[in-house]
Amino acid sequence: MRRILLLVHEGREEAPKVAAAFAAELRSVGIGVCVIDTEADALRAAGIEDAQVVTGGPGAAAGCELTVVFGGDGTILRAAELCRGTETPVLGVNLGHVGFLAEADVADMQDVVRVVADGSYTVEERLTVDVSVTVAGEVVATNWALNEATVEKASRERMLEIVVEIDDRPVSRWGCDGVVCATPTGSTAYNFSAGGPIVWPEVSALLMVPISAHALFARPLVVSPDSTLAIEVVGEHSTGVLWCDGRRAADLPLGSRVEVVKGRETVRLARLHPASFADRLVRKFDLPVAGWRGAAERRWEDHA
Repeated sequence: MRRILLLVHEGREEAPKVAAAFAAELRSVGIGVCVIDTEADALRAAGIEDAQVVTGGPGAAAGCELTVVFGGDGTILRAAELCRGTETPVLGVNLGHVGFLAEADVADMQDVVRVVADGSYTVEERLTVDVSVTVAGEVVATNWALNEATVEKASRERMLEIVVEIDDRPVSRWGCDGVVCATPTGSTAYNFSAGGPIVWPEVSALLMVPISAHALFARPLVVSPDSTLAIEVVGEHSTGVLWCDGRRAADLPLGSRVEVVKGRETVRLARLHPASFADRLVRKFDLPVAGWRGAAERRWEDHA
């Protein structure tokens, strides 16, 4: 039997109800559903009674054709953790605000059911980053991220003193609130808020963006995906925190070195239909495009 893993944002009252209705549609066409153990009670209460319960954590999506998420971008990032190591793609149904990673809204549920049932969705491979933390020459932590790895100051009262490095060469020293090392997928997340560029997801690159840096040279950097980004915590009183996708943290004592490289694994995002990234930007951020008449009209004017 084909199986779909369902994941919900339990903080949103409508999420289990929408998931239950979706599960009923899948069952009607012979597709089974799985749920993780921490959400099983809430989904049973919403009406999902015959789901297979699996243990949450990396690899939870093993054996599932697809993971369908009912929530926002945070829930999709959690789904990426469950799918790690399985190659199971993630399809997001947005119940949040912007929901940039989501493919559909609740109003599109019939399309979601149809495309999942006939397996006509496409899959995009999204670049990730692998992260390591070294102290006194010893690796003390490793992690990964789909959106970004962020080094932030540990204390509100003190600025974080860091030296940033690209490919084993020092680039600058910043006194700052932190630095974001982002993927193209994460360019519309924390990177965007920090003033970094938006990068189309098919572009293969790594981004480094300082947060509130006090320095003459404190501009966003876009480098090769084969580069190594490094951040060293310096200064007499500097300590920091590493956050990966805002979900997984590690302390950074003075002298810590954080290295960020292209990830060994990708995250696979399912798409219902081909769509321009420019159109997604306009729709998600409600960008003003009134007055645009299209390429055909402009070409006609040029030859008039």
